[in-house]
Amino acid sequence: MINNKNHIVETIKNCLRDKFLHYLPETQNMPFHYRLLGKDRMALFSFIQSLNTTFGTSIYEPVAKELAKPNFKTVETQFKLGSIITETAQKEIQKILNNLSMGKDVDKLDEIERIRKVSQAGKENNLKSVNVDLFLVSKNNEVFMFDLKTVKPNITDFTSYKRNLLQWLAIYFYQNPKAKIHTLISIPYNPYEPKPYARWTMKGMLDLKNELMIAGEFWDFLGGKNTYIDLLDCFEKAGIELRPDIDKYFSRFK
Repeated sequence: MINNKNHIVETIKNCLRDKFLHYLPETQNMPFHYRLLGKDRMALFSFIQSLNTTFGTSIYEPVAKELAKPNFKTVETQFKLGSIITETAQKEIQKILNNLSMGKDVDKLDEIERIRKVSQAGKENNLKSVNVDLFLVSKNNEVFMFDLKTVKPNITDFTSYKRNLLQWLAIYFYQNPKAKIHTLISIPYNPYEPKPYARWTMKGMLDLKNELMIAGEFWDFLGGKNTYIDLLDCFEKAGIELRPDIDKYFSRFK
């Protein structure tokens, strides 16, 4: 449940205002579209497309950060995790991925311990600096790292998503070998609602119980029970209050 809805509404509004300030519509000429639909509608369409591609960093991450602050002792977005991973850990990660590709059952808890054991063994390798979308430390020192994804991830990308989650473990364990860590994929809403999310697309590569949070699972984890429902109300209120600003902005393109 969100105790300070007005603060979250203002966070959403500020995120969208910032997007307006830095957004420039595409300048390509579309004479048929303009005459059929109007330049203002085409500008709005272009803005929505741009917003969709950046919703994670421009809207979801700042909102998630504000929701999590009262409930976690550390809350960071785009957290710089580090870059050192051992060669032995990389080999163990590849072994895990190979086994999964051949149909072995997914067991994230087992994978965590396998990587922990080798996280400080062997030659050190430097990866490109790794950022975590949302990094949390609970009040009892459990670490949660979230990779925020679009609502319909491409099935061909799941292997790379899984590799990222396992690499996060190895990099963090290199620095903190005794830490209790959870690395997860989060999906902000269920596009299939009221039907269940088609989790079967991820089965076989992700541990659905320990590596995935969708819609209310994710938002309620951050802010407490019924946060997701309250958050939808906040987005609606922000949209109503911003309507004059939105209309004014796109009237420039008529």
